[in-house]
Amino acid sequence: MIGQLIDGKAVAAKLRGEVAERATALRKKGIAPTLAVVLVGDDPASAVYVKSKTKAAREANVDVRDHKLPQNATQDELMQLVRTLNDDPIVDGILVQMPLPSQLDSDAVLRALDPAKDVDGLTATSLGNLAQGRPTFVACTPKGCMRLLREVNARLEGARAVVLGRSLLVGKPISLLLQNANATVTMCHSRTRDLADEVRRADIVVAAIGKPEMVKGDWIKEGAIVLDVGINRTPDGKLVGDVEFTKAAQRASAITPVPGGVGPMTIACLLENTVEAAQRRRG
Repeated sequence: MIGQLIDGKAVAAKLRGEVAERATALRKKGIAPTLAVVLVGDDPASAVYVKSKTKAAREANVDVRDHKLPQNATQDELMQLVRTLNDDPIVDGILVQMPLPSQLDSDAVLRALDPAKDVDGLTATSLGNLAQGRPTFVACTPKGCMRLLREVNARLEGARAVVLGRSLLVGKPISLLLQNANATVTMCHSRTRDLADEVRRADIVVAAIGKPEMVKGDWIKEGAIVLDVGINRTPDGKLVGDVEFTKAAQRASAITPVPGGVGPMTIACLLENTVEAAQRRRG
């Protein structure tokens, strides 16, 4: 028996519709939610991603201001742009597309970003508030994961959750979100001993390690929920996740496919955060 496929595309479309309704309501009050997107350099993947974000934002009635800096941009140029956007009363949210070119310090950029406009949820203020259980902007991919869990009516309280990966972008925020929902969380990483045994005990598995099909299907506990955040391209050009999908789907009660699972939620949650920022900033 194959577990329920968690259709991230459908859930993201539903969320974007909710965002559009909220944005339209704000516009009736004279408030136009506005997202500033900063792209530095000519990385093809980043350019495609920014284009997708811009298209989705406009469809959700969110204004977008695109800012492009050259590949050889200096730290001062980028910091000046961030400070300008911080001070711009029209801009509600700022997204600096990562990764940045090697000569630039991304940590310095995040430190300079106004937390009130941190719709990517990556500043120390946002992460600190999350750790303390306070209202905050949550990193978009983890926020999307939590929405997917709600969509399948996952019982989080008391559940044993295993998170594979400890990045600031996914692993650490999702572990905090699950803890805040009263799950018992184990964070696994490259130094974890007996990884397979840790996964086998989990009611919820979140895989965000960036290694194709590292999590084997027979590691999955019968009836577990699996969120596969990874997206990897194999030598033959196929896109796969961090989980051995075909075998895992035979054991899981619900599982996200790759592509079409967690990925579509990221942009939808970015737009939700932008509208939330507009509401907070305008009272």
